[in-house]
Amino acid sequence: MSNTDTVLDHHLDAFANQELEEVMIDYTDDSVVVTNLGVFRGLDEIEGLFADLFDEFSQEETTIEVDDTIVEDEFAYLLWHGETPDNVYEFCTDTFYIPEETIDFQSFAGKIEPRD
Repeated sequence: MSNTDTVLDHHLDAFANQELEEVMIDYTDDSVVVTNLGVFRGLDEIEGLFADLFDEFSQEETTIEVDDTIVEDEFAYLLWHGETPDNVYEFCTDTFYIPEETIDFQSFAGKIEPRD
């Protein structure tokens, strides 16, 4: 198993279990996460992003399913969908750059529809 696989598996397990401290092990002060909500740089900003995500994804009746995972050398790509009481995440992707033992760069894109 590559470093990329190991870090990605840890990250997905920590996210699924809503373990903020474990998620943050995967990032450094130099990490950057780019989303439609903005650019999050460093541990403090990334932690704030995940704290907000955990607020939404910890609600009752939330579902999330990974449809595909592709790992190629230092890059990983996820295709997923899910639903929360607030939003329908119809088609979402995350791309990770994991050159060593942490996520240096992550991008997120998705079709998100608010629930009425």
